[in-house]
Amino acid sequence: MMDYLNAFWVGGLICALVQILLEKTKMLPGRVMVLLVCLGAVISFFGWYEPFMKYAGAGASVPLLGYGNILMKGVKEAVTEKGFIGLFQGGFKMGAVGCCAALVFGYLASLIFKPKMKG
Repeated sequence: MMDYLNAFWVGGLICALVQILLEKTKMLPGRVMVLLVCLGAVISFFGWYEPFMKYAGAGASVPLLGYGNILMKGVKEAVTEKGFIGLFQGGFKMGAVGCCAALVFGYLASLIFKPKMKG
């Protein structure tokens, strides 16, 4: 039961902080998303993401912070296996499934709903 509670409040806190960031600054959503991915990669680089994910479960792994962690994990593995060239290959290998799913589901959503430009 505590796993669900921790995932809920940590994920909710991340989302609430992002919403506050969007409301109180002039940052666009795309830039906030990039900020979250980069923050997740930095936290992963220092080795803090694994303990954080063990505590928060899906509350830490589902948001964009988790995607940054996945990219960094892929880069670490590829650098260990292939050396310098792994810097360029690792993130693509580990992040390919997430990117592919986002593209496919985004396209399907655009077929079902009629997207319009904000204006």
